[in-house]
Amino acid sequence: MRAWVFLLLVMTTGTAAATSLSQEERCLAQNIYFEARGESAFGQLAVGLVTMNRVFSGSFPDTVCQVVWQRRQFSWTHDGKSDRPVDKDAWDKAVKIARHVYNNYETIRDKNLDYTKGAMYYYAPDLADPYWARVKEQTLKVGGHVFLRGKDNS
Repeated sequence: MRAWVFLLLVMTTGTAAATSLSQEERCLAQNIYFEARGESAFGQLAVGLVTMNRVFSGSFPDTVCQVVWQRRQFSWTHDGKSDRPVDKDAWDKAVKIARHVYNNYETIRDKNLDYTKGAMYYYAPDLADPYWARVKEQTLKVGGHVFLRGKDNS
């Protein structure tokens, strides 16, 4: 299935209903919102996939919230700003994407629908030039983010 078909399914099924989010879905939605709310739905979905790739990798903590709040992994978690979403439309979109990725990740992985190709890292080249990116393999560029994985797929 092409990435655009998959994304169309995400964006046209279900409801956002942020009030019924599990804690793990909320952490994933926050990460998508704060890391990529200005990006396209493809870019936001890619951030969600990276987060879930980390959860299932064995090299990072094994829950979404632990991955998101792991020390200094995502800039929004230590920038000193409020962690409360203020843009309702952007939050609803992040919730919808997060809920879908969280509840369907194993199927996404098993059916080879992860268009980030297993990426576990990303950065915004307009904002940073991280030293660690030089030893990673680029798998995708979407909007303002470059997605990477270790050369040994880690």
